[in-house]
Amino acid sequence: MTVWPSVASTSLGQWLGRLYRIRSGWGPISVGRLALLVTIPLGLMMYFSIRMPWAIRRYRLTNRRVIVERGINPKVEQYVDLDRFDAIDLIVKPGQEWYAAGDLVFRRGPIETLRLPGVSRPEPFRQTCLKVRQSYVSVAAAQPAVIGAA
Repeated sequence: MTVWPSVASTSLGQWLGRLYRIRSGWGPISVGRLALLVTIPLGLMMYFSIRMPWAIRRYRLTNRRVIVERGINPKVEQYVDLDRFDAIDLIVKPGQEWYAAGDLVFRRGPIETLRLPGVSRPEPFRQTCLKVRQSYVSVAAAQPAVIGAA
């Protein structure tokens, strides 16, 4: 499974998300909607800047680990093995809720092992990671230990 970070992974994107949430105004016209209209060029520029070949990132779940990859020809930037975390926290920073995004923090006890910033619609990815991790750990525990040379 592969997910892509959204504009909410950047501080400017989070600031814009906070601005877009302002509901004060007159009827259907709100400050947030006017700000959205005015900042369309900025939003497009931010979106295309995170999709440039040298800046593109993706978060990939494999059958052994969760990986942060960068570039068109994906190069592993960071990863965590499925048996190296026991919980995944979902942290929604101010401004990210407008984009329906959040940060996924992989933890082993109190220690943070990996952070995926700005995951769009993070809850399905979080649940899938937890299910794959449970399967991986269960199968690894059921395997007999290798003793000596094989």
